[in-house]
Amino acid sequence: MTMQLVVPAQDTNLTFLYINGSNNNDTKMKDWYIRGVNKLHPVMKKKFEKNSTIKKWSKDNTLVIEEKPQIFFWGYNSKTDLDFVKDRLNISKAYSSTLAYEVRSLLTQFLHDAIWVQKTHNMLPILDELNDEVKEQAENGQNVILFGYSAGSFVTYQYLMYKMPYINLENLFKALNVDDEFLKFAQEHPQKDTCLSAISYDKGNLGVLTNTGHLVLNQNINKLKENYLKMDESTDKFCAPKGYVRGVVNFASPVPLFYSDMADPNYDFNFYNKYLVKYVLENGVYFLTVNFREDPLGFPSSRNLTNNQIEERLGFELNNPTGVIYDHSSVWSRRSALFAHTSYWSARGTFANGVVKSFVNGTKFQYDTKYQNKVLKKKSKKSEV
Repeated sequence: MTMQLVVPAQDTNLTFLYINGSNNNDTKMKDWYIRGVNKLHPVMKKKFEKNSTIKKWSKDNTLVIEEKPQIFFWGYNSKTDLDFVKDRLNISKAYSSTLAYEVRSLLTQFLHDAIWVQKTHNMLPILDELNDEVKEQAENGQNVILFGYSAGSFVTYQYLMYKMPYINLENLFKALNVDDEFLKFAQEHPQKDTCLSAISYDKGNLGVLTNTGHLVLNQNINKLKENYLKMDESTDKFCAPKGYVRGVVNFASPVPLFYSDMADPNYDFNFYNKYLVKYVLENGVYFLTVNFREDPLGFPSSRNLTNNQIEERLGFELNNPTGVIYDHSSVWSRRSALFAHTSYWSARGTFANGVVKSFVNGTKFQYDTKYQNKVLKKKSKKSEV
């Protein structure tokens, strides 16, 4: 049976919030990024508003996207650390060959920010700032789609991980094997679903979250109970406003290269990742990866899976899913590999078409059985070659 292709309807307008990537930590590169976004946004806006499938996000079939792109810029945050590295780089100039120095300089310029922002102690304050921006948009009745460019895709990925309210506290306590007395206390005083940020020691303080994702609950049982009873307040303060983050589009994204530890079954964050996937799909959120095929840093986020395949991997059923997780890393930009990573602005029409195609085909792949079977049959034939 083929399901009707439905995109969840929305009542309010939509804001595109663009997040910068690596090597945007000085005025020149910030201006380059902003110019690129200002060129891209009108094209992206037009493609979205004209597409009949995407327009179904609006109950009256009229999607209105904010005229001005919103830009969240974190590049300057890494400048002090980068200046430190450049100082050490200059020391090496005295004894290195010219080629070695130039290669070292290029690696510093392109990789430093990506490595810097990946570190948890640098990332978490950025997520708080981004969440303030999302909440401000929500207060104005604006839904948001986050566009993460290059290392900006690390920010969007971690934003979902830390800020989306997908954690059921009773299930979490059961997984942590808390004692029966506290579990009963939690069951008698249920709190709404929350996020990783809200339970962290520096916010809601249910416990300490290690870099691997292991949660050590507050050892002071009275303080733990006191903080637990305030979790609804912490959720409202520190988590994303539910229903307003409608999607994420990561592009020029090297997420798998920098977060390959998610493939480790013993990595504690995988526990949360499974419930995040469930939340995304059950709450109509779109998580898309769109890369140019020529982009050497554009890594596919995953194989495209049907909801049945996702359920098998998660180990539990999805309840009325409407969201989409989809990768489209085969967009042909007609740029050389040398320039493709920075060509999403100049090839903006091609890129915008790729994003819209991902929204449409991603929805069809997960909810249109006929289309799904067609794609799977084609994949099966290719694997036999």
